[in-house]
Amino acid sequence: MDMKEASALYRLLGDDARLRLLRVLARDRFNVKELTGILGLAQSGVSRHLGLLKDAGLVAEDRDRAFTYYRLSPSLHAAGHALWPLLEAQFAEAAGSAALKADEARLQEVLRLRRENFDRHAGPDTRDGRQLVPGRSWAAWSRALGLLLPPLDVADLGCGEGYLAIETALWARKVVAVDRSADVLTRARALAARRHIRNITWKRGELERVPIDDGTMDVALLSQALHHAADPGLAVAEAVRVLREEGRVLVLDLRSHDEGWVRDALGDRWQGFTDTQLEALLTGAGLTDVRVRVGARTQGDPFVVLLAVGTKPRRRRLKA
Repeated sequence: MDMKEASALYRLLGDDARLRLLRVLARDRFNVKELTGILGLAQSGVSRHLGLLKDAGLVAEDRDRAFTYYRLSPSLHAAGHALWPLLEAQFAEAAGSAALKADEARLQEVLRLRRENFDRHAGPDTRDGRQLVPGRSWAAWSRALGLLLPPLDVADLGCGEGYLAIETALWARKVVAVDRSADVLTRARALAARRHIRNITWKRGELERVPIDDGTMDVALLSQALHHAADPGLAVAEAVRVLREEGRVLVLDLRSHDEGWVRDALGDRWQGFTDTQLEALLTGAGLTDVRVRVGARTQGDPFVVLLAVGTKPRRRRLKA
């Protein structure tokens, strides 16, 4: 490498975003959409950085079916390449920074989603060690299990952009979806309209003051919502209030973690809950038969998903 070429490379790598991009690509290959999610950057910016790194010979491009994936160029690892030891040292030095910890957490989430998708499944009896099973997916299984349930009235509290409410509406009698954001509800309504879903009522409201009448729902869902609540205990109590007797609260949330960046980046008020805390929230709201278990956990991923369920008991009735 001559002086002019080296100077151009060092100028290229003077950009922090490009260094973060190379660090991610040192872990695996990714497409632009995945890289956008991991780095928290605009897609146009990620594409521009990839183009510059590819032109410099640091990044290679692979095509796999309908996707284009990017990875580090094999030449970077070639014996005698002066740049790779410097990059490794920089990656190690920056590993403890808040930005790279956030990148790592989002990278683990992308890898988890890959593993949970039945798109490709390892198998020794297949070509190149991968088994293609057309039509097999977690989404299809969740819809199939929903068909086993009786028609129920379901409240989706903290519904966000409505993905879970729409999936639930496929098997529920009706869904009441509540969120505090008017903009989010507008997008959720539009998505439901595009999918011709008509059994959802969208309402604006807070988790601590749900705009649903007492005792009118069979199930109350709090999916990744409690860690956004100002008062999680009050939010669970509100979920219980709207239930009929023997109705159930189902919580999906994060186990307690140390990823402080989620507060600023995602607006989380709580960094998850311990198993004991989550159980106490449900029992404290008067629920019985409370169970807490792990819903998803992946080695190296700082986010563990907890599931918790409890039943609203029948009221004691005085004998005449």
